[in-house]
Amino acid sequence: MTALVRPAIRRCNREDAAALALAGKATFLESYAGVVDGAAIRRHCEERQTAAYYEACLADPAHALWIAEVPPGAAPVGYLHLSPPDLPVQTGPGDIEIKRIYLLSKFHGSGAGRALFEAALEEARARGKTRLLLGVYKQNAKALGFYERMGFTRVGEREFDVGGAVYEDWVLARVVG
Repeated sequence: MTALVRPAIRRCNREDAAALALAGKATFLESYAGVVDGAAIRRHCEERQTAAYYEACLADPAHALWIAEVPPGAAPVGYLHLSPPDLPVQTGPGDIEIKRIYLLSKFHGSGAGRALFEAALEEARARGKTRLLLGVYKQNAKALGFYERMGFTRVGEREFDVGGAVYEDWVLARVVG
């Protein structure tokens, strides 16, 4: 049996927009194909998982992104996007949101998800933030288990539009500490 490769995690720069878009499309499709409407997934990826979207995020100092890569050629297999909060719960200046955190399932259990999370936690501390927030699909048991292990608790709900189809998410929070 081959040992599980642990992806390398690094902070993104402006040249990473295309790799982020690729990782975003691949991980979103893998996570939700067969769970949510296929046409909605395609539309969501075409509209929200674009190099232009990530170029704008990378140019904005309020955002921070990390990518998980494996050799050869540093193939993008996951990423994390930290941003100002945009969730339907009471927020304040001490809050920051993990907008997206995805990793191809082949690399679950490698420690890469935890490494991405730790990078976000360190950045939140460096920015003087006191609370991490995120939204997660209510039916995503694997992600909910990961977030519970990372110390998150439920603080609200939201509706999330995936390519014109609306799904129910939990809003979770955790003290940065």
